[in-house]
Amino acid sequence: MRDVRVVLIGGTSNTGKSTVAEAVAERLGFEHRSTDGLARHPGRPWRTPEQEVPPHVAEHYGTLTTDELIGSVLAHYERLWPRIEELITDRAEDGAPGLVLEGSALWPERVARLTVPRTAAVWLTADDTVVRDRVRAAGRYEEATEGERLLMDRFLARTGRYQALMVDAVEALGLDRVDTGGGRTVAELADAVLAAVEGQSRLGRGGGAGDRTFVTDEEAHDLGGPITRAAVRRTMAEGPRGGEQP
Repeated sequence: MRDVRVVLIGGTSNTGKSTVAEAVAERLGFEHRSTDGLARHPGRPWRTPEQEVPPHVAEHYGTLTTDELIGSVLAHYERLWPRIEELITDRAEDGAPGLVLEGSALWPERVARLTVPRTAAVWLTADDTVVRDRVRAAGRYEEATEGERLLMDRFLARTGRYQALMVDAVEALGLDRVDTGGGRTVAELADAVLAAVEGQSRLGRGGGAGDRTFVTDEEAHDLGGPITRAAVRRTMAEGPRGGEQP
C-alpha cells in the first residue's frame, strides 16, 4: 500500500466499524484502536447483562431533542479532535507501529484537512433499517420497557441524522465510503476498505481527499468541563470549527 501507516475508518454507530477495523488491522499487522477509547460521549443508552444505563446517559437521551443530541456530539468531537490528530500524527512517523483507528469522531472535513503523510481514510455507511435492527437487537428492544425503548429511539434518531450529515460531507469532498449492508461478509468489507486505501495510496492522496492538504484546526480545545447548551447551539449554527458546515 505504498507505505500507508495509518488507516482511518469513520462512520456512525452500528455500521460495523469496530468489526471491519479489527479485520483490516489483522490483515495489515497493525494495532486497532477506537476514538471511543479516548473519550466516550456519553455512552449507548441501553442496558447490558453487565451494566444498567447510567443515570446521566438516560438523562442525556431522555431530555434532549434530536438537534440538541447532534449538536452535543459534534461539540464533543470538536473538543476531542486535538487528541485524535496527535495520535494520527504520532503513528504516521517513520518506525511507528501501524494503526487502524475507527470511530464516529472522524468527521470527514477534519480528516480531509490533515497534512499527515502515509494516512488513508474510508467511511462506512449502512441503511437506516440495518442500523435500527442492530441497535434494537443489542438493546433487546422487544423485551425493553417503554422508557428504555424511548432512549433507544432517541439514539437512533441522532444516529440517522448524524449519518445523513456525514454522507453529505463525504460526497461533497469526494471521499471514499463503503456500504456495509447487502449481506457482505466481514472479509469482503475488509477487502473493500483495503481496495479504497490502495487507490488512495496509488494516487498519493494521503487522507483520501484528492489534492486537499490536512491542516490543524485553528483552535485546540481541552476536554475539561461539561458541554453546555450554549456550545450545542453554537455548533448547530456554525458546524464544527475550522469552517466545516455539515
